Amino acid sequence: MFKLKRMLVVSFVLVFVLSFTCLGLAEDVVKYFPKPGDLKYTYGPHKPVMKIKPGTVIISSTEDCYDGKVKKPTDKPSEVMELWKDNPLTGPFYIQGAERGDILAVHIRKIEPARTYAISSYGPGFGAITGTEYTAILESPLPELVWWYEVDKDKGTVRYKSLKGNTVMDIPMKPMIGCLGVAPAKFEHRWSVTPEAYGGNMDCPEVRAGNTIYLPVNVPGAYLFFGDAHLVQGDGEIIGYGVEAAVNVELKVDLIKGRKISWPRIENDEYLMTLGMYRPLEDAFRIATKDMVLWIAEDFGLDMMDSYQLVSQVMKAEVSQLVDPNYTILVKFPKKYLPEKKPVFGGVHDKLK
Repeated sequence: MFKLKRMLVVSFVLVFVLSFTCLGLAEDVVKYFPKPGDLKYTYGPHKPVMKIKPGTVIISSTEDCYDGKVKKPTDKPSEVMELWKDNPLTGPFYIQGAERGDILAVHIRKIEPARTYAISSYGPGFGAITGTEYTAILESPLPELVWWYEVDKDKGTVRYKSLKGNTVMDIPMKPMIGCLGVAPAKFEHRWSVTPEAYGGNMDCPEVRAGNTIYLPVNVPGAYLFFGDAHLVQGDGEIIGYGVEAAVNVELKVDLIKGRKISWPRIENDEYLMTLGMYRPLEDAFRIATKDMVLWIAEDFGLDMMDSYQLVSQVMKAEVSQLVDPNYTILVKFPKKYLPEKKPVFGGVHDKLK
């Protein structure tokens, strides 16, 4: 009987200790689902929707780039949308302890379509191979058109249908977040369609589930925004739109103190990535490649010129988008060529995933 009692006591203690251990490992989770009036249309220090601690998981949603106003295939964005209310943003989230010169790490866990349809379109004066407000030509603009995509969540596809003829095909979904950014420096507010050093409308397919995005903190609290999800987008986004959708998202945020970056960076299990966003395109390319050369040199023990040589030989480059007020170039460095095998930023990506 005495042995039985002792075993019961030991079992109770073990359960008690394990319960507290599990509680200690539990994540802080917040949920925020904005209503139309809650959405923002500029990056900047708006009143925060909430203040959160580093390590918090955000479960939330975003509206599509049409502000939810295109509700049927016959709706034209120019007729149903309010002027300058493109790419509505969820947020901002104020990150406690974030100060200028820190890095905000955002790990994307889930991006899931919130509706059974998604939309793409062409709008006159937009797109990579047509006249725009930057590329002034005297030719007549192309017509405004809308493509309506059916979303099959079970198959993980969207259905393309040609507007003329009977071409139909299913395209695998590769969900991404087009807009992910923080408040810019210098007390600026920047339109939600513009990407720059603070992130913003990067329209980069690598801003996707499984990847960690690093953003420079420019003001206390960082002020995190996200929106403009695409279920599919080809490199360049040449027509001006991906397959645009409202989505539900799950993100986890963390803070890297005392480490400064000038432009957004991305990490996954295979690559380190840098982003350059500017015009002309060659300047965006220079920003992204310079940042990669400096990253490898500063963090992995190479002389700058040696890093320049190595990056030049093994990097990959992609044009993420060639349509926004600033263009986006993505440079990718395969981790297998890192001169030192050590965790990036202290292993934040591995911790968050």
